[in-house]
Amino acid sequence: MAKKVPSDIEIAQAAKLKPIQEIAASLGIQEDETECYGKYKAKVDLSILERLKDKPNGKYIDITAITPTPLGEGKTTTTVGLGMGMNRIGKQTVIAIRQPSLGPVFGIKGGAAGGGYSQIVPMEDFNLHLTGDNHAVSVAHNLLSAFIDNHLMHGNKMDIDPYSITWPRVVDISDRALRNIIIGLGGKLNGVPREAGFEICVASEVMAVLALATSLSDLRERLGRMVIGSTRAGKPVTADDLKCGGAMTVLMKDALKPNLMQTIENTPAFVHSGPFGNIAHGNSSIVSDQIALKCADYVVTESGFGADLGAEKFMNIKCRYSGLIPSAVVIVVTIRAMKMHGGVGKIVAGKPLPEELLRENISAVEKGCENMIKMIENMKLFGIPSVVAINAFHTDTKAEIEAIKAIAREYGSEDAVESNHWAEGGAGSEELAAAVVAAAEKPSNFQFLYPLEASIEEKIESIATKIYGADGIDIAPVAAKKIKQFKEWGPKYTDLPICMAKTHLSLSHDPMLLGRPKGFRVPIRDIKASVGAGFLYALLGDMRTMPGLPSKPAGENVDIDTKTGKITGLF
Repeated sequence: MAKKVPSDIEIAQAAKLKPIQEIAASLGIQEDETECYGKYKAKVDLSILERLKDKPNGKYIDITAITPTPLGEGKTTTTVGLGMGMNRIGKQTVIAIRQPSLGPVFGIKGGAAGGGYSQIVPMEDFNLHLTGDNHAVSVAHNLLSAFIDNHLMHGNKMDIDPYSITWPRVVDISDRALRNIIIGLGGKLNGVPREAGFEICVASEVMAVLALATSLSDLRERLGRMVIGSTRAGKPVTADDLKCGGAMTVLMKDALKPNLMQTIENTPAFVHSGPFGNIAHGNSSIVSDQIALKCADYVVTESGFGADLGAEKFMNIKCRYSGLIPSAVVIVVTIRAMKMHGGVGKIVAGKPLPEELLRENISAVEKGCENMIKMIENMKLFGIPSVVAINAFHTDTKAEIEAIKAIAREYGSEDAVESNHWAEGGAGSEELAAAVVAAAEKPSNFQFLYPLEASIEEKIESIATKIYGADGIDIAPVAAKKIKQFKEWGPKYTDLPICMAKTHLSLSHDPMLLGRPKGFRVPIRDIKASVGAGFLYALLGDMRTMPGLPSKPAGENVDIDTKTGKITGLF
């Protein structure tokens, strides 16, 4: 019989937290290098990197996954559980993950602090405002939006083509009604009328910049070179052209400092930045990883969605700018996802799992493992050893688990281990921790998938064919025109890594193609320049940068006891 586990918020509120200064001291972080936000969270000043510059880095572990179901496969929970498990086996470990967006928190997904007995705490702070970084991103982004329209109103001296403007406004709430709007209505005093729209905060290029900046000076340079559109003569217009880059940096200077928190078992955790995993590169900040690697023997970080998305971008984008080399990768799988990829059952978020996913089905699991095999192969392309983590559910059977283990090992994973961190915390992931430590000791031959000097088309095709398994790419006329323009603008617009914006529900561009699709070509609908972040992003379909709320938003369950101030219903 399955052990009854309390709700996430009940577990989190029962945790015995240590003062954040005690957590910092355990990592050798000095008191004058922290800025406390209450008792249980603090920012860490980047000056620590200068003090510890001669200290060797710890080992670097990235957590990724197979192509997930709409419910997700517990990647964050595994990240937290693994970090706690590694500490339990005597390896000083720090966790580094992204801060969630309020949109999903109050939408269909709920919180993102982990789950069960593998959570970051205080989970209310983690899932809500934390230290205000997302608000800083929104304000900095919208300041540039205001500068653009102010420039148009006051004579448009740079002759910006209003139809070329790609810079929207942002808000950290899922609100589909704001996707496409008209601004400037109401006469001359209210600006120049034009079409515009809103994206969710975490889709902002400012958020991607925050995640990839390596210093305050780097942040300033990246914000200043962001492109908002072009002149009628076809020349790019940047934030610095609008004289806005400096003010944006001022708004972002405190947000650049990583946030230090802890797990239920008091394992240190950096929580910093939150770029989308399908539109942007989907990884936590470089600076948090850099600090963590100086303070611990192991750092466990997490990439958004599957090894075809976040992990590919971790390797090709984040590692290029950080100069850090991963030691091992963990690929999270679940039995239910393997069955779905094997053609059994349809999983719909917010609805109970279909009965056929709860019954033992070895053949469906084995068929679905084709997706896992491709993810293992993808990590081999980068020369990094991998371990498969089977995130356990009480409906899993021993035969199903053994089937995954056998296939994972046969196709090149260093090991495959069942993990019970959700129900048992760090104790449930000790076996996984030992396997990851062993894998991280193996020799690796890290390499990028493509050189930056390759053409834009070659880089896109390399990802599509090698990572997704496509037969090739088809570039739409709109995308071809943009590529031609970038080439005319010069190498700083072409010699950039590629960030592929695609569905997370398939290895391909089509969410209906499960398992390991074959015989497909990838359509490149459009391509945009995130020059400040440092990548070009290719759109492989109709990607939503502003989600909508479901018919029953998670926010309906959230409330507060006005006498005690205790939050209820938060995941």
